[in-house]
Amino acid sequence: MIIGVDYYPEHWDEDMWEKDIRLMAETGVSVVRIAEFAWCRIEPQEGCFDFEWLDRAVDLLEKYGLDIIMCTPTNCPPLWLYEKYPSAVIKDHSGRPIETGIRGHRCYNDPDFVRLSSRVVDVMTKRYGKRKSVKAWQIDNELESNICGCDTCTQRYRSWLKDRYGSLKELNNAYGNTVWSGEFSSWEQIKPPAEGYNRAWLNPGYMLDYLRFASDDMIEFVRTQAEIIRRNCPETVITTNSWFCEKMPDLHKTFKELDFVSYDNYPPLRLPDNGEEYYSHSFHLDFMRGISNKNFCIMEQLSGAMGCWMPMTHTVYPGMIKGYSLQAFAHGADAVLHFRWRTACKGAEMHWHGLIDHSNVPGRRFYEFADLCKEARSLERIRGTGIRSDVAVLYSYDSDMALRLQPQTDGFYYYDQLKAYHGGFSSCGVNVDIISAECDLSKYKIVCAPALYVCPENLRRRLEEYVEQGGTLIITCRSLVKDENNNCIMSQLPAGFDGISGCCVSEYDPVGYDRMTVEGNDGNVYQCTCWCDILNCTGAEPILTYRDGFYKNSAAASVNCFGKGNCYYIGTVLFRDFYRRLAQKILSDRKIEFFPQLPGSVEITVRENEYSTYYFCFNNSYKQVKFVFKGECLELAPFEMKVREVTKNQL
Repeated sequence: MIIGVDYYPEHWDEDMWEKDIRLMAETGVSVVRIAEFAWCRIEPQEGCFDFEWLDRAVDLLEKYGLDIIMCTPTNCPPLWLYEKYPSAVIKDHSGRPIETGIRGHRCYNDPDFVRLSSRVVDVMTKRYGKRKSVKAWQIDNELESNICGCDTCTQRYRSWLKDRYGSLKELNNAYGNTVWSGEFSSWEQIKPPAEGYNRAWLNPGYMLDYLRFASDDMIEFVRTQAEIIRRNCPETVITTNSWFCEKMPDLHKTFKELDFVSYDNYPPLRLPDNGEEYYSHSFHLDFMRGISNKNFCIMEQLSGAMGCWMPMTHTVYPGMIKGYSLQAFAHGADAVLHFRWRTACKGAEMHWHGLIDHSNVPGRRFYEFADLCKEARSLERIRGTGIRSDVAVLYSYDSDMALRLQPQTDGFYYYDQLKAYHGGFSSCGVNVDIISAECDLSKYKIVCAPALYVCPENLRRRLEEYVEQGGTLIITCRSLVKDENNNCIMSQLPAGFDGISGCCVSEYDPVGYDRMTVEGNDGNVYQCTCWCDILNCTGAEPILTYRDGFYKNSAAASVNCFGKGNCYYIGTVLFRDFYRRLAQKILSDRKIEFFPQLPGSVEITVRENEYSTYYFCFNNSYKQVKFVFKGECLELAPFEMKVREVTKNQL
């Protein structure tokens, strides 16, 4: 397995480079990511390129046998570009340029920025495209949807809407613009939403479309760079480093343009005392693997305390650097690059700690990283293995965005709903894929589709067919509420799913942070919160019943047989003990191997090839744990990972 680091030679005196690179090679580093923010050094004046310093850095990396991921430096244009072409700065939605602060303040669509960024990518790829050490290219850095109110972006937004709807009549009808006298009578009236304006006051259909457009606009920027790289480096592979951000693009559509998924992974440095919080980054890692349904890369991995625009966090607990990297391998990463080799001494990120501190003396974290490099070499046998899952959690970009636009009740967050079901099944030691709404459902025995708030008709039909053909589906409160235009469907919830679910919602109570109690048909009592659907079971069997409130004795959850499969409807938000018990019952019913006695902090993930199955057992906690795994008594220190191989003829 591949361990790498992120390195910024332009930040350091050149007499340090060879010492650093030699130590990287001696430590066990295989790949180094460079040039991500180096545009001002690559092109110090317009049209005047200086690659000599970068050539020397590449030569040194090659001298010590290290592979390179080369980055296009377009996240941070040089200041001469903004000075000469002020239109390149992102505009707020009143048309005013934003402050050019640290980074990422360029408009993807500005003609001058497009021309100049395309040129620097073209020149770089022609210069380094034939270097055998350059194994991959990363486009830009942590790209977000293009939220810009300049004239160019406004015109592109109008064109996007014209392509989608064809006429103002269709657009007005889709949005329901008769509400608040909001009908457009000309395309020129349509502008990006006002900066700072409460999004919930704006038309929900219009807002969801704008977020779709902003994502598509970013993807066009990715496509432009990818085409240049492929033209000049036809043998290479291309990625960009993604993250979970406020201006979230549609990552499933983004990576259709690229060769593999990359993610910047920063697990928590202080584990919560609240046992109900889903803190494990197993969810994030499974999300990344599910984007393209194949293994992925970690482009930035936690190396120390974080601090930049916020106060510094705790430092990493012993075992975290190694354990969290191995956790990423367990969930499908084939390479993990640590951010960063050295802690910066200058600039805004000087307190975002790397592997070597300001002291320039390797310490505890560095030596743990060195131990990780040795462990990674010992795991070389698992390279090429994949992850097969019987369980999937369905992620809907439209539902994600729509629920951000219109929060439903206090404490109700879309990712929390996904994490609850992911956590329930993961706690049983089974693999879980997080998949897109377009994914093939037939390869899964169990599909969870929590809070599927926006559900187009074609997806509803596919889910229905999935159950009819023998699948087990779990849907929840706030599902099938909206159509694809982000308008409420005039039908009892879950809209159009009453047949498959065997129930309907007669009324609901957004209880927010209040807590209620429910009782299972097995006699177990659970707490619930946030939202309470009051169910009328027309054919389904109730499995949870409310014990308090004016809807005492009404059904809160149910299961219904439909065709060859069944559908669970969970009408409220519960705590971890319920989701684990539900997962165990369904896994048992579907005859899927699981581990019912796992300690709560232990994660088991399985990678396999045609010869062997590898069980990764990870203790994601501060405490030592002991448990029985396949007849063996396993003891794991805090954040320790152990791998157990079982050959296929032993299974």
